[in-house]
Amino acid sequence: MFKPKEYSQNEYEFVSIDELVPDDHLLCLIDKYIDFSFLLEKIRQYYSDDNGRPTDPLILFIMMFIGYIYGIRSERQLEREIRTNVAYRWFLGLKFKDSVPHHSTISWNRQYRFKDTTILQEIFDEIVLLAINHKMVGGRVLFTDSTHLKANANKNKFTRQEVEVDTREYFDDLNKAIEEDRLKHGKKPLKEKDEVKETKEIRVSTTDPECGFMSRENKQEMFCYLDHRTTDIKLNIITDVYVTPGNVHDSVPYLSRLDRQFQRFGFMVEAVALDSGYLTNPICKGLSDRKIFGVIAHRRYHPTTGLFPKWKFTYDKDRDLYICPNNKELTYKTTTREGYREYKSDSKKCTNCPFLSQCTRSKNKVKVVTRHVWEEHKEKVRLNRLSKSGKILYKFRKEKIERSFADSEELHGLRYCRLWGLKNASEQALLTAACQNIKRLQHI
Repeated sequence: MFKPKEYSQNEYEFVSIDELVPDDHLLCLIDKYIDFSFLLEKIRQYYSDDNGRPTDPLILFIMMFIGYIYGIRSERQLEREIRTNVAYRWFLGLKFKDSVPHHSTISWNRQYRFKDTTILQEIFDEIVLLAINHKMVGGRVLFTDSTHLKANANKNKFTRQEVEVDTREYFDDLNKAIEEDRLKHGKKPLKEKDEVKETKEIRVSTTDPECGFMSRENKQEMFCYLDHRTTDIKLNIITDVYVTPGNVHDSVPYLSRLDRQFQRFGFMVEAVALDSGYLTNPICKGLSDRKIFGVIAHRRYHPTTGLFPKWKFTYDKDRDLYICPNNKELTYKTTTREGYREYKSDSKKCTNCPFLSQCTRSKNKVKVVTRHVWEEHKEKVRLNRLSKSGKILYKFRKEKIERSFADSEELHGLRYCRLWGLKNASEQALLTAACQNIKRLQHI
């Protein structure tokens, strides 16, 4: 026991690498239940048959999986870890003396060979399909939310630019609904407006121009990306990941990403639970059209101090009018180009109203209450949230999607962007989610 260190460590031993990795090691369990040979078929088209060894691409991707499973943020550090970690070598199929691929090989493949491809999305989808085949995904109840992924950019280094506002996908449907509503109320169609592109001023990072500046109440201002994620209720398998700049509202990509899951995985979604950021008329209308039971958190409104909040005015659906707190009627007047019906009070009746000071501060003493043409769908979602099943479902949302984000940050290093650009941020989010699903698949 008192021999110098050199004597014992210079001895040769005959040992198998397989003996050194315990059967209950995480990588052993993953290897037991997941066959990564599907990767070869996915990436074969990006390699020439005449160049390189056919196993090299597979090793590179599995190296990336090891890095994301264990939260190793640096490819250079990943190479060092694989050189000395027996379990990593065993998982890659490398012998003790086999050389480990250089870290720059991973970088080169990402920047050049797989540039402008959908290979990472395809790999993520294959892992989800594997979970579906093993009955680990029901596809009936889904939870969606987003979290910020801090960009590798200084928030004080930016320029201000005037950019065009993107036309929303629901714009044509809204215009059609407005015209139908005006026709129903005996109003003339709106005159066609000269097409003038709406613009807005935004901050553009000089370091990473593709990220977006996020400025939200009670949150730190920063340049970031948003990781929009969907999980299934059954075993919390992540079924969709989509990354946008940080200045894109949560609700913008939601319906299109939901439809993608219908088409790609054949989900028959019956219910969804969402955060308050998704409580918009278009999303509520979209869920209603798809016959999905939507549960969305309540959004706090801040009415003008001293005036009645909108809920004090009762809507009479049969007569299509509002009743004020003094039991007087506010009748329909018009439907605006933005999709809101306007209901106005009678100024003669309002003049002597005891609640006038609490109702309106307009000079003509007319109270105006607006109602969106799709408001009934939002009211339906509100009732869903207050129902017994809605309360249970929303409780699950916090336990499922919030836990998924927490695991990605704490266990897989998804706290900030390692590289610049939307493509690289998407790669990081997709591979992190894929590895989270891989860890779940060991429980097959």
